[in-house]
Amino acid sequence: MCGIAGFLGQYSRETALAMRERIAHRGPDSQGLYFDGAAGIALGHRRLSIVDLSETGSQPMDDQSGRYVICYNGEVYNFLDLRAELEATGHQFRGRSDTEVVLELFARSGTASFARLNGIFALAIWDKRDHILTIARDGVGTKPLYLTRTAQGLAFASELKALLALPDLDKRLDHEAVSAYISYLWSPGERTMFKAVRKLRPGSWLSIGPDQNEASGQFYTMPKPAPDFTLSDLGLIGRTGEMLAGAVERQMITDVEVGAFLSGGLDSSAIVAFARHQSPSDQAMQCFTIDYDQTAGEAPELEADLPYAERVADHLGVRLHKVAVDSRIAYEFEQLVYMLDEPQADPAALNNLMISALARQNGIKVLLSGTGGDDLFTGYRRHLAAGYDGIWDKVPAVARRSIAAVARNILPATGRARRVRKLLEGIDRSPAERAIGYFEWLSAERACALIHADFRPLPSDTRLPMYTTLAALGDATALDRVMWLDQHHFLAYHNLNYTDKTGMARGVEIRVPFLDREMIAWAAQVPDSAKMRGGVTKWVLRKAMEPYLPYDVIYRPKAGFGVPLRSWLRNELRPMLEDLLSPETLAKRGLFDISAVSRLRQNTMSGREDGSYSLLALMAIELWCRQFVDTSDGGTNHALSGA
Repeated sequence: MCGIAGFLGQYSRETALAMRERIAHRGPDSQGLYFDGAAGIALGHRRLSIVDLSETGSQPMDDQSGRYVICYNGEVYNFLDLRAELEATGHQFRGRSDTEVVLELFARSGTASFARLNGIFALAIWDKRDHILTIARDGVGTKPLYLTRTAQGLAFASELKALLALPDLDKRLDHEAVSAYISYLWSPGERTMFKAVRKLRPGSWLSIGPDQNEASGQFYTMPKPAPDFTLSDLGLIGRTGEMLAGAVERQMITDVEVGAFLSGGLDSSAIVAFARHQSPSDQAMQCFTIDYDQTAGEAPELEADLPYAERVADHLGVRLHKVAVDSRIAYEFEQLVYMLDEPQADPAALNNLMISALARQNGIKVLLSGTGGDDLFTGYRRHLAAGYDGIWDKVPAVARRSIAAVARNILPATGRARRVRKLLEGIDRSPAERAIGYFEWLSAERACALIHADFRPLPSDTRLPMYTTLAALGDATALDRVMWLDQHHFLAYHNLNYTDKTGMARGVEIRVPFLDREMIAWAAQVPDSAKMRGGVTKWVLRKAMEPYLPYDVIYRPKAGFGVPLRSWLRNELRPMLEDLLSPETLAKRGLFDISAVSRLRQNTMSGREDGSYSLLALMAIELWCRQFVDTSDGGTNHALSGA
């Protein structure tokens, strides 16, 4: 697991070194650079040694013919099988790394080889003979990859901050992306805060040849729902357990010790249960959880995870490390924005950061995470809400409009009131609009209205990537529509982005067994009725884990991996809010409508609406602009000190 950065164009060696330096935290073990000034190519690499810790695993790496060179960030979990195939043809490997396997496959099959890789990766391969650069990103989007085109060529990097080293980077803002970060807290699809910087789509590759001519392709797409109704409940339950156990086993392949997140929720507990069976019997697996010290004012926002995590640890015989945190982690929010490269207003990522830091202090370079369980088998409140869609479709349109109008006037004084309002305020919309609406913390109309009138985007533009994704799905159930958006957008552009960035900021690789290719394919075959039954989410997974975990852990209510944000905005984050969203700051930035932001602040603080996350999104955007736009040196690594 590593960091990559490079270019094909008329940039200098010094620029390549500067790009690589900005992602030094991703690879504290070693570094490398391939540079050919005549060809205008640079491949920079920072290494976090996980598999084949010797020099034979170092990068950039040449294939044995000398034609290709690769810089690669990731892990391919089926590389031993692929290696055996190559060895059967007479190929002899120099080392034991998956990098060498990926490169030799490409040397034989080109971009067609990517479809055979079951893993998490972002890579760049240079063809020295034909002068073609190929970049690719794994099918789910677990590993990030940013790119930009300038007058001098194309540049790419694992993190956007590396592109700040380019002397001619276009820093004009993408206002459609701004509206998305306000509405969703993340930006679906290719867009970033910079118009000129895009994210390579998951499961795709791009080749750039002489004269910057390009070719591209898609080697993987998430499978559409294809429920298998021939299997009994027992068959579905048994197969789900077998598939998850196999995914965990594949992802335990490493030359370093593996630890795990353990929140005490079903997903992380299931991963630890199967991982425990793969660990040496004389060595207790190291697991990590958050011990959040809640004040009386914060208690209503969070449910304590620690007792459940301790219950699972005792049951499975693993060693549980507790990250003792309190509301002071709110002060790390500015640092978090820099780490994430994008103004994602989800402070829950701070928990990931704290756990990654403690894991590294305890000698752990690899952590297993339960990320993806909700997205494949249900688990979010929006999945429960989607279960009501069939009811709303039977209600006359006039009645639905009346109910929605009443719901929009419900004051969000409690969590229950907020959820009822969210459920009912969109029932007068079309099925596609309802599905997208479940992801909006603030409607696209309201989000766009917060942006200055001179460059305010249209709400339809904000929602366009989501509509395009739903159109590709075709006819589907309401639950499938929401989960399709989860799998194509929420995962890659939110959860996986902060999972990768916070782990790598502390030199830790985070693996996600639920998102194993074989596991994803299986989940697509599980009928909705086995994913959610009788108001119980993850029904089939819960039943599969009954032989392995305590009943009260399996059937505990869903608890978010969160922080008491509403309390923070009134206390710890209040000075930051006053600074970042003051009329003076807003006027100087010129990005937002001052009166609209003021109304949102007043309504949130008075309890008339729940705009806490929307306010945090506005704060994150201003912080991001200060760190990525305003800096005269193109950004620094100050926020990653201690990584």
